[in-house]
Amino acid sequence: TEVFMTDDPDEGEAFVAARRFAIPAVEAKGPLLLEDVGVPLPALADLVAGVEEIAAKHELLISVIAHAGDGNTHPLIVHDPNDAENTRRANLAFGEIMDLAVSLGGTITGEHGVGRLKRPWLAGQLGPEAMELNRRIKAALDPDNILNPGAGI
Repeated sequence: TEVFMTDDPDEGEAFVAARRFAIPAVEAKGPLLLEDVGVPLPALADLVAGVEEIAAKHELLISVIAHAGDGNTHPLIVHDPNDAENTRRANLAFGEIMDLAVSLGGTITGEHGVGRLKRPWLAGQLGPEAMELNRRIKAALDPDNILNPGAGI
């Protein structure tokens, strides 16, 4: 395993710039289904290897950009939204990546929250007791369901 380290400010800035340009470089290949998952650091290699297998199985280009120091990753699934079959495979791969992260002791969200796209995997990560607690808190704080109506948890 190699770790990039530098005391040179110019070299450090060049590395940060390369990271900043990584997502647009992958996006040049096509529209992205972009989200984030996080895993414990010892599972990071297993996550990347698993994403590689998922990409091969579904015949997709999936790049993994990461904040490797904290286990947070951004799997970037390139897909064609005008191709129903390709989009179906991209969505299957997305779900498998969510399942993989949880199976490795991780989370379906490293920094961006769950939102509507990841909602189907939330219960699998939290479990029924935590989901019920979330529903009770939502009902107590928003009895008229005026905050984010229809989102549901």
